[in-house]
Amino acid sequence: MIIAIDGPAASGKGTIAKRIAAHYGLAYLDTGTLYRAVARDTLARGGDPADAIEALKSAKALDPRTLGDPRLRKPGLGEAASLVAKHPEVRNELLAYQRSFARAKSGAVLDGRDIGTVICPEADVKLFVTATPEERARRRYIELKGGGIDLSEAEVLCDIRRRDERDKHRAAAPLRQAPDAHLLDTTNLDIDAAFRAAIDLIDAAMGRAGYAG
Repeated sequence: MIIAIDGPAASGKGTIAKRIAAHYGLAYLDTGTLYRAVARDTLARGGDPADAIEALKSAKALDPRTLGDPRLRKPGLGEAASLVAKHPEVRNELLAYQRSFARAKSGAVLDGRDIGTVICPEADVKLFVTATPEERARRRYIELKGGGIDLSEAEVLCDIRRRDERDKHRAAAPLRQAPDAHLLDTTNLDIDAAFRAAIDLIDAAMGRAGYAG
């Protein structure tokens, strides 16, 4: 079973995806970490993430064993990862790894921005997880404040909107809901309620498909 979960930043898709993977006993990949790792390695070499040639060098040399690096969760790296993700050459370089992961014997849950549309268009179930920009900014602001990052909620909202615009309008694999994806709006849901709603959607979809495991 392959479950594809897409959505914008701070929609809750990553937390939901991890819990879904644990619930069904599936392998899990946060594909955003791939782009964060490429951004990390590009910056470490003194390169510019906005430079396609520099970013591609990092993508070609990427070591998947470093995807657990805690530095990948640093807030500032998200912006650099968003710049890296614009490059078609980088996305193509990382495509094979993501598709190979999706074919894991156990089945897999992948989350990102183009899983249901590009990486795994044949996924058994697709979810598109979203929330209003204001609610996503509120969540991210609380997260950053807890980590000691001094930004106003207005600044976080501005960053969220900028990333949404970039992700939706990039030429390569823009963020969009696949036609057969189930929409899950988490604006008014806490994480437990969002997880239960996701499981209900998946179970219903698999039941309609006659999936037996």
